[in-house]
Amino acid sequence: MDTPLLIAGLGNPGSQYAKNRHNAGFIVLDELHAAHRFGPWKVKFDGLLSEGMLAGRKTYLLKPQTFMNLSGDSIGPALRFFKLPLSALVVVHDEIDLAAGKLKVKTGGGDAGQNGLRSITATLGPDYRRVRLGIGHPGEKSRVTGHVLQNFSKEDIEWLAPLVKAMAEAAPLLARDDDAGFMSKVALLLKPPANKKDA
Repeated sequence: MDTPLLIAGLGNPGSQYAKNRHNAGFIVLDELHAAHRFGPWKVKFDGLLSEGMLAGRKTYLLKPQTFMNLSGDSIGPALRFFKLPLSALVVVHDEIDLAAGKLKVKTGGGDAGQNGLRSITATLGPDYRRVRLGIGHPGEKSRVTGHVLQNFSKEDIEWLAPLVKAMAEAAPLLARDDDAGFMSKVALLLKPPANKKDA
């Protein structure tokens, strides 16, 4: 792959938001950054940018520091600066319309009320890849904001920690544009080991 990849994780800047459900994108990028030995974070494009390699492909990690609803103001300039096509953008974000702990990768589509996606789509158009990490729906529309801005609960961490680790391990498949392979590998890594029967 000659075209570099830009993986953007969505979240809100500041330590008070660090463990929020809405910051799932930042949490995944931090794990990816550590697991694949990316370079130091640098302040660029109203965000934090790091460079590294995934599956032999030059890859940039970007955590916009604009607050969620202005994510496009960071990602748009970065994509344009590196002269990347929209197909080279992968956005990792929390998704209330997916059950907690579920993972889906898709290209294009609507923003399902996710303000970060709305901002990116308004800036660049909808045809980018999205890695959607399910955080579950609180059941009532009026409770959505409180739900996403709450910290992941202790119960959440039990599925979140292994999922994030598996996503980081499977990330080279994203760099190969193999979204189905990425989802399969994550599912495989999360499978409990089969009980070995006594011979």
